[in-house]
Amino acid sequence: MIDDQLINELEQSQSLLLALVDDIDAKTFCAQHHPDLSPIGWHLGHCTYNECYWLHEKLRGDDSLTAPIAELYVPPRTPKGERGARLPRQRDLIEWTRELNRFNRHYLQNLRPELLEHPLLRDDYLVHFLIQHNSQHYETMLMVLTQKTLAEHPGDTPARQSLEATSLQADCIGFPAGHYRVGGEPPQAYDNELPVQQTKLDAFSISRQPVSNSEYLGFMLDGGYTDSNHWSDAGRAWCHQNAVSQPDHWRQDETGNWYGVGLHGAFELTANEPVSGLSHHEARAFAHWAGARLPHEYQWEVASRTGALEQTGHAWEWCENAFHPYDGFTPFPYDEYSQPWFDQQHYSLKGGSLYTCPAIRRPSFRNFYQADKRHVFAGLRLAY
Repeated sequence: MIDDQLINELEQSQSLLLALVDDIDAKTFCAQHHPDLSPIGWHLGHCTYNECYWLHEKLRGDDSLTAPIAELYVPPRTPKGERGARLPRQRDLIEWTRELNRFNRHYLQNLRPELLEHPLLRDDYLVHFLIQHNSQHYETMLMVLTQKTLAEHPGDTPARQSLEATSLQADCIGFPAGHYRVGGEPPQAYDNELPVQQTKLDAFSISRQPVSNSEYLGFMLDGGYTDSNHWSDAGRAWCHQNAVSQPDHWRQDETGNWYGVGLHGAFELTANEPVSGLSHHEARAFAHWAGARLPHEYQWEVASRTGALEQTGHAWEWCENAFHPYDGFTPFPYDEYSQPWFDQQHYSLKGGSLYTCPAIRRPSFRNFYQADKRHVFAGLRLAY
C-alpha cells in the first residue's frame, strides 16, 4: 500500500502546477515566452500526460488516455515553437488535469495487490518519481513567467538604492585529498545519481558563500565582459554574438544604478544575495577573473554533505564539469531522462534556487544545462 503522506505530497505537487495557470490569461497560457522554454500550458499538460503514461500505460498496459495526446506531450515529437498552437483551450486543459489528478491519486490508493510487486513501485519509487517530475516542471514554469515579465518590462524603473561593488571575500574551507562518497539513495535518487561512488579527490578548498551581487558587479566594472582573457573561445564567441554585459535579469536605470526584474517585476538587488541569471560561460569567466575556478560537482557535494556551504538553495550553482554517467550507470526507468545529455555539451549544476521544491533539494541531485543557458536561476561558487 502506498503511504498516505506520499500521496499527499503528490497532491501538493499537482496543486502547485495548477495554481500557476489558474489565473493567467489565455495568451500567457499558450505563448512561447523564450526560445528554450515551452508555453506554460504545455508544461501542465505534459505533467498530466506523464502521470498517466507511467500509472496506466506502463503499469497496466492501457494507453487509451495517452496514445491520443502523445504526439503533443512527448517532447521530441513536437517542436517547442509549435506546442502553444496545438494546446486545448485553457479551461478545458485545467479541468482535464484536475480530473485526472484526482483519478490518479485514487488509483494509487487502491492498487491491486499484484501491482505493488511491480519494479516501478518498489519502495514507492514511481510516486517519488512523479513528485519530482512535477517539481522540476513547476520551477521551469516559473522560468517561463519570469521571462515573460522580463520581455514586457518597460525599462523605466528607477533603482531606489545603488548597488555598490565589493571585493571578493576569501572565506574558504579546505578538504584534504582522499576518497569521498558521492551519489544518491533509492528510492528518491534519479538514475544519474546512482550507483553511489567512492571517488578520489585531490586536496581542494571551496568558498563558504556563493558569489554575491556586489562581488559580481566588481567583475563587471573591472571590464570582465570585455576582457577576452577571462573567457573560453566558445564563451567569448557567445558573449560577442549575444551582446551580453550583465546577468540575465539585471537592468540599469537612467542614473546608471542596477536593479533586478523577476517574477513579480522590478526589485532591488541586495548586495550580499547570491548572484543569479548567469550562463556557464559567465560563471567560468568570473572564476578566471577571480583567480579561481568552478568546483567539480563531486567537490561541491562533498562540501555540502559536511554542512560547510552556506546560502545553498538561493541559486543553482554551475560546476566546472560536464554532466556525465557515474561508473556503473544504468538508465531507469527510461533511457531518455539522463542518457542523451551525456554529450559533453551539458554542465552540472548543484544546490537549487529559491523556486526549487523540497523534493529535489538534496546534495546528490544533479541539474544539467548547456553552457549558454541564462534563464536558469543559476549563479556560482568558487573553488581553488
